Amino acid sequence: MGQDIKGKIAYVTGAGSGIGKATAIELAKEGVHVGLIARTENKLAQVAEEVRQYGVNVEYVAVDITDLNAVNQAIAELRENLGQADILINNAGIGSKGHLVNSDPDEWKKPIEVNVFGTYHVTKAVLPDLIDKNKGDIINISSSNGLKATAGSSAYSASKFAVQGMSEALMQEVRHNNIRVFTMNPSLVATELAFGGHLEEKNEDKFMQPEDLAEYMVAQLKLNQRIFIKQSLQWATNPF
Repeated sequence: MGQDIKGKIAYVTGAGSGIGKATAIELAKEGVHVGLIARTENKLAQVAEEVRQYGVNVEYVAVDITDLNAVNQAIAELRENLGQADILINNAGIGSKGHLVNSDPDEWKKPIEVNVFGTYHVTKAVLPDLIDKNKGDIINISSSNGLKATAGSSAYSASKFAVQGMSEALMQEVRHNNIRVFTMNPSLVATELAFGGHLEEKNEDKFMQPEDLAEYMVAQLKLNQRIFIKQSLQWATNPF
């Protein structure tokens, strides 16, 4: 038998839209109290209103996760207003396309700063609370590009391979604290990150939706504490 997650507290990064928003809502449906983290305050406020409809507590903080001091302050605020996290969903990330030979060094670094250092900063700020509880769950959203690179994705793939390695190491470090580290590697998901301004054209019967990943995450969290899925790869069935 699995476990009930009702009443737990989850912090979700990148919660203003896409997978993060869908995950916050899906968690709220299960009775999980949610701390929303993203860069844009008005988007967070809108998501918070949707989450509250499910009768759970919700707080949000607008923060640039590449700034360690700002992240520490934001997590402290969530801890004070919502409580210590039981669950951390590291979903925030940015994409990047272009061949390395033509790349701008500052632009090339951005996915590393957000996807790698951002994940590191938030995890470092939250992890002591999970260790203190001697129990918890961390879900890191990597990408299929974190397992197999493609031409034109050097910066993005480098960042997601790094998330993969960081997650693998962290999983080994915190198992004795009863903390589970799940890494998800979705391929193309119908989000603004993937499709930009043409999202409305993407057939819901063909392309993976944020809600699909949110449902899967909740199912993972409900697994009996004695088991977890270290790594998984999500594909659309037939998107062509």
